[in-house]
Amino acid sequence: MTRTDVRYVSTRGGMAPQPFSETLLEGLAPDGGLAVPAQLPSVDAETLEGWRALTYPQLAAEVLGLFATDIPREDLARMTAAAYADFPDEVVPLRSIGGGITLVGLSEGPTLAFKDMAMQFLGQALSHVLERKDQVLNIVGATSGDTGSAAEHALRGKERVSVFMLSPQGRMSPFQRAQMYSLDDANVHNIAVAGVFDDCQNLVKRLSGDLDFKHAHRLGAVNSINLGRIAAQAVYYFWAWLRVTDAVEPEFRRGFEVSFAVPSGNFGNILSGFYAKGMGVPIRRLVLAANENNVLDEFFRTGVYRPRSAADTYATSSPSMDISKASNLERFIHELVGRDPRRVADFFRAIDEQGFVDLSAEQPRFDAEFGIVSGTSTHADRLATIRAVHEASGELIDPHTADGVKVARDHLEPDVPMLVLETAKPQKFAETIREATGIELELSPELRGMLDAPQHVTEMVDDEQALREFIAAHALH
Repeated sequence: MTRTDVRYVSTRGGMAPQPFSETLLEGLAPDGGLAVPAQLPSVDAETLEGWRALTYPQLAAEVLGLFATDIPREDLARMTAAAYADFPDEVVPLRSIGGGITLVGLSEGPTLAFKDMAMQFLGQALSHVLERKDQVLNIVGATSGDTGSAAEHALRGKERVSVFMLSPQGRMSPFQRAQMYSLDDANVHNIAVAGVFDDCQNLVKRLSGDLDFKHAHRLGAVNSINLGRIAAQAVYYFWAWLRVTDAVEPEFRRGFEVSFAVPSGNFGNILSGFYAKGMGVPIRRLVLAANENNVLDEFFRTGVYRPRSAADTYATSSPSMDISKASNLERFIHELVGRDPRRVADFFRAIDEQGFVDLSAEQPRFDAEFGIVSGTSTHADRLATIRAVHEASGELIDPHTADGVKVARDHLEPDVPMLVLETAKPQKFAETIREATGIELELSPELRGMLDAPQHVTEMVDDEQALREFIAAHALH
């Protein structure tokens, strides 16, 4: 397979094509859109089969090499080896839980959540690019639970990067808060905002949209608006397909379809699967699992997209999915409207003017053309699913993964393996596990020490000016 040059443009049409390295540093595009490949790279069946014997870091270098065509392959191989060095030998284990469902284990990293899979690579890639350019970067991000800790653990102590991570006050689990707030590295700044995740995300977008402020303080992003995150997450779709088809006779592997169920909040994880499918992974369906904040489920079932306000966003027992305005949906809309920036702009203009967009005429395409279906899981569903999975298989799953399993069961098809992307280790949500099963999870001395450690966090009202002043006072220059 020939490695062709891939450039990136904005969903809103106002950014000249640029290489992967520049998209890593930009975050939000200068015109307010998101970076997308001008042409999605593709993988033929022979190449895919040739990757079967690779380790996960080796496969990551190959897949990411299709996106990062401006970074030498030997540098990518070094970065991916370093990114997954502290994971177990089997970086992404697959394990059956019965009933035709297999879990894709994505929580073997330092913060026990799937965000580590991309963030550990992103930490390596940002350091590489900044060193090469002799620059610094101030990351401003928002987290609903796991992105923040994964980013901070990947970037802590790095000389050329500072992290300003916004999180919603009182909306994360005690474990999630401790993973972030217990860090005392000089380059890590935790900011707890009075509001919900969408308020944090809106602050990040407003600062990123102010190009003068962004450039003056060298702002970047590690949320899934950063294309590097999306690219790195696509790798485990390739890996999971290869591992499932290891058991398939070689003559039947080509085109052998599997489905993936993905717990979804900001639409980044499932978007990576959408890209993997477009690149050539034989994926039949991508099953979007929402919790009670089911704006995305409503959209994919009806074609009506109606973001909710902060006041209408529920605090649930799967808090990383408590999002009512998914940033990465813009990348899907870009594909849906034929990559026409004017129609993307019309989509968001309609939301601003009337609070919703009616694309019900396009809704049949969601499954027929793109293979995306969806469903909703509630707190009662989570408890019942955690309990049932444990009774049937002995496995304990976290509440977000339980949302995925619940919705996956509604979309099982004969002879099509269903893979559920695991979101986190159950230890991060001990209270919900106790409620579901009565089991008191034991924590290692290291994790108990983290929970008991002093916490370092700045509480802030939902105020853009206060955030600007804080960043200006603490940013690297």
